[in-house]
Amino acid sequence: MADDSRGVIVARAESRCEYCKMHQSLQGATFHVEHVIPRAHGGTSELDNLALACPSCNLHKSDRVSSALDHGSPATPLFHPRSDTWREHFEWDDYQLLGKTDVGLLTIRMLDLNHERRIKIRQAEQMFGLFPPQTQGD
Repeated sequence: MADDSRGVIVARAESRCEYCKMHQSLQGATFHVEHVIPRAHGGTSELDNLALACPSCNLHKSDRVSSALDHGSPATPLFHPRSDTWREHFEWDDYQLLGKTDVGLLTIRMLDLNHERRIKIRQAEQMFGLFPPQTQGD
């Protein structure tokens, strides 16, 4: 990927994971540019199919685009940062992320967005004025 494309993606995401909203500045690992619709599912490498993701979100998401919310229920799509509005599907309750829709609930569960480590990172981000996120693009 060209450096200028990565710069556009990072700027568009305001240096935050587009799934969990973690800020890259306090992380030891570089955030990934991931395919929202994975290439295995026909996704392209066009900018509108690329998102900034922390390593944890990217690894948990893997090549998934949907899953059943409950056993026997139809597939629910995971949150799509290019076509979904973050605040429509998620809200903060202190340091916990809550799902407001089936998409939000599934994404929280599949990406383990309330893992104990993530809670601690949100607490540290708050000390630096990075939490809660004040992003414009969602």
